[in-house]
Amino acid sequence: MMTIKQISVTVGEITKDYVNNDEQGVRGYKGLLDIRPPYQREFIYNEKEQQAVITTVLNGYPLNIMYWVKRNDDAECPYEVMDGQQRTLSLCEYVAGKFAYDFKNFFNQPADIQKKILDYKLTVYVCEGEESEKLEWFKTINIAGKSLNEQEIRNAVYAGPFVSDAKKHFSKTNCAAYRLGKDLVNGSPIRQEFFKKALDWMAAHETRYGKPQTIVGYMSEHQHDLNAGPLWTYFQSVLHWTMDTFNMKKFKKIMKGLDWAKFYDEYHEKSLDIKDMEQRIVDCLSDDEIQKPQGIIPYVLTGEERYLDLRAFPEKIKLAVWEQQGHKCTLCGKEFDIEFMEADHITPWCDGGRTVLENCQVLCRECNRRKGGK
Repeated sequence: MMTIKQISVTVGEITKDYVNNDEQGVRGYKGLLDIRPPYQREFIYNEKEQQAVITTVLNGYPLNIMYWVKRNDDAECPYEVMDGQQRTLSLCEYVAGKFAYDFKNFFNQPADIQKKILDYKLTVYVCEGEESEKLEWFKTINIAGKSLNEQEIRNAVYAGPFVSDAKKHFSKTNCAAYRLGKDLVNGSPIRQEFFKKALDWMAAHETRYGKPQTIVGYMSEHQHDLNAGPLWTYFQSVLHWTMDTFNMKKFKKIMKGLDWAKFYDEYHEKSLDIKDMEQRIVDCLSDDEIQKPQGIIPYVLTGEERYLDLRAFPEKIKLAVWEQQGHKCTLCGKEFDIEFMEADHITPWCDGGRTVLENCQVLCRECNRRKGGK
């Protein structure tokens, strides 16, 4: 049965023997408190938010309640922070002299100010119970507080060796995934966006190869794997193929954020004419008909114009052609009001047609859909 009890801990106690390194992890409270368990986010407070924590303490204002979990009695580190990591780290980092407040770090403060900070009391609720009970409580308190994002919640629910190892690759500042993919993948590693992208890609990869999969399904299936090797290997394979196939120096601006795993799965075993594709990309970049440059590479690979968002006829051209045609559809000959008509290229873009008055015809919606489907 889960129990929850309230304790009072001073800043001096919680910052005692604070360490923050790869070997020992992030610990405080004389080594008894694991400040960053496997499911927690990396430190994300900015300078303004760190300063606000110190302001709160110095003014004697109440700091939000923190939540800890009590581990097994034989655990090397018997407590872990469930909620309050950012505030705890701000306090520990300041007392350790890692940043300044009002142009003074902790060691430059007068003795009475140092004592005021160290004696400040924090309200902590300690939870002890089964893993499932603690996870439910974790999700509940995050609804009321500053919520974790979707992937951070998944990391909590499926905490284990797989997530711990994956975070080494995908979730640290300047981690290997970021160094490799910063010009190709959107987002921030510390907000779990690189990890989420890798899981998105892997779930879609397995689905394409006949095994319907989701991020949740993949994490559940691999929760107790000793490492995340296959996920990391696939992520690297996708990005290395991308960089080998497309000229990053020339096309970096239009490459970031594309679904590279989809194209890797479909084309990495095919023989591609890289020089021809490069020239086609260059040609498309100089074509002012194309409104979405990020769609050029997908178009060159697939031949599907839907990626390009081609320039549409301005309303004044549509109106002028509608008047010229006597308000009638070119194909079916029926008369329609302007709002039921659509401007269409007589000569398609792929055959050199431009979005100009001379290349415009107005069709009814039904005829335009039928024409476009051919």
